[in-house]
Amino acid sequence: MSNTIGIVNARNITDKEFFYGHKACAGCGGSIVVRLVLKVLGERTFTVIPAGCMSAVGFVYPQLCFATNAIISTFAGTASMLSGIAAGAKALGLKDYHVVGIAGDGGTADIGIQALSGAIDRRDKIIYVCYDNEAYMNTGIQKSGLTSYGARTTTTPAGENIPGTVTQKKNMFEIVAAHGIDYAATASIGYIQDFMNKIQKASKVNGTSYIHVFAPCPTGWGIPSDSAVDIAKEAVDCGLWYLAEYENNEFTLNKNPKEFTPVEEYLKKQSRFKHLKKEDIDRIIEARDKKWKLIRSRWNC
Repeated sequence: MSNTIGIVNARNITDKEFFYGHKACAGCGGSIVVRLVLKVLGERTFTVIPAGCMSAVGFVYPQLCFATNAIISTFAGTASMLSGIAAGAKALGLKDYHVVGIAGDGGTADIGIQALSGAIDRRDKIIYVCYDNEAYMNTGIQKSGLTSYGARTTTTPAGENIPGTVTQKKNMFEIVAAHGIDYAATASIGYIQDFMNKIQKASKVNGTSYIHVFAPCPTGWGIPSDSAVDIAKEAVDCGLWYLAEYENNEFTLNKNPKEFTPVEEYLKKQSRFKHLKKEDIDRIIEARDKKWKLIRSRWNC
């Protein structure tokens, strides 16, 4: 395990923009993800976006905000459409191209998990990126399988009897790893270089790759529009998110903090957590510590 985040060779990152002029909210973490993914992969990229924020803001007739080949899939069908495109490109004899899907947390961990599981089992040569903003933001900030404990959403309101969301985040990273996937990683827009390195690494995998990137939503989280990157970094630094990879049947931590920054400071900056009581925060810290104890005992760190 290394605490050093490497540097992508600048010659492999284009100066061109392939996602611009979109209608996303100011400071949108998801739009940062799409932009960076396409800057690493380049113009010979087929992009699939399911129903959700990025399709809503990126395909606004008569404008198309993608400068690469891009298509909207059904909410459940991101991975299956990726598989079809990969098969078609192979049948046509195309060379030097990438097939990438970029889906939100609900479209990945809930609605799209079946198609993703199938693609991994087939070892289809695709890249699947989940931008995790911890709720169904496009349809009104409803809870998803990746919403954090204690978060207030429109379907998990906070009150005297419940502290907002009462379930823990679904562990998608280890779920895809359990398939024996060729390459999987977690990332954060708070550590952009690390994220780009992992996209570039995934582009060279002869099989299925999955990258789960933490991408705050200022609108749904109740944070200033210029703070998404800082909050995403703080999530890693306080231990509520981690940077890791899975390949060759091994897990590796890319960042193993000796000390965590205060969890309470991270939570209280977001209006979705403003209601939390001390006992709720203590429960979140306890769950974090248990998770890290398990990670450090099992993984390559």
